[in-house]
Amino acid sequence: MCPGLTNRLSMMKAFAVLFIAALLAGCASPAMESRGGPSDTAVLLAPDVRLDLPEPAAMGQSIEAVQMVTAHHDGKNITFEAHLSITPERVLLVGVDVTGQRLMTVTWRGRQIDVQAAPALPKDVRPGAVLADLVVLYWPAGVVRQALRTSGAELAADAASRSVSLRGKPILQATYRQGSANPWHGGLHYRNFAWGYDIDVETVQVTP
Repeated sequence: MCPGLTNRLSMMKAFAVLFIAALLAGCASPAMESRGGPSDTAVLLAPDVRLDLPEPAAMGQSIEAVQMVTAHHDGKNITFEAHLSITPERVLLVGVDVTGQRLMTVTWRGRQIDVQAAPALPKDVRPGAVLADLVVLYWPAGVVRQALRTSGAELAADAASRSVSLRGKPILQATYRQGSANPWHGGLHYRNFAWGYDIDVETVQVTP
């Protein structure tokens, strides 16, 4: 890893500790608008592929992490930081842009999903799809297979990659640059064929 990226990830880790602590203290952004509410915990991995979200506890561990996310879609690049706090009770995902402005907050607690989005959130970013991708990429493979069962989609997973297909048609393909044994450290690249975007992610796990 180059020194510039190492320094960047170190700064991300230090910033994330303070940022997550502020989030958990209950700060809210008045510029956000609610786009969610009570839900049957089903989100779409693709236009015709339903993913039944498992309980947050199915992750099997608590995670605090910060990710640098660069999405490529329709000739445009979108970069933001995603701050994740995962506990057995809930998942909190907050996206902020390069200036520190909060773009979205996704709270998944039990059978309720709440999405708050700022007007500045690009329309290409679908919070529900972000949550679906998160589960497919990071939850245990057996849990993901169960979540995809309703749709009929299939997950293939090994130490360095995951892919989802439906009746032989690829939906999502991910490659973990340091293997998926501990995907919360290092980078990954994935493509969601259904929604038509590619994403590069650098992840640092932090301890508040």
